[in-house]
Amino acid sequence: MSTKKPDLASALADAGGSTRRKAPPPESPEPKTSSQPNRHGTRPITVHFPKNVRDQLKILAIQQDTTLHNLIAEAFNDLFAKYGRPEIAPKQGGGINNGT
Repeated sequence: MSTKKPDLASALADAGGSTRRKAPPPESPEPKTSSQPNRHGTRPITVHFPKNVRDQLKILAIQQDTTLHNLIAEAFNDLFAKYGRPEIAPKQGGGINNGT
């Protein structure tokens, strides 16, 4: 039993008597590798807030000439310090266009 899926475009072209060139078979997908090595060993933290919260963060980042990432790292470190935990959230280098 074949696991190859039928090519719909080719089947329709054959059924319709098309003389156009048939599309080449799709290539097998290559395994995904991280395209951003600076993310090695990290995990995303996703949160949802109202749009005006994000807007205010972006404005603050511009005013402070920093990035959203750095503002959030600062906030995490403040929270960790408040609860007696090590301030381990790393900031990123770079200018205002890095990570916003």
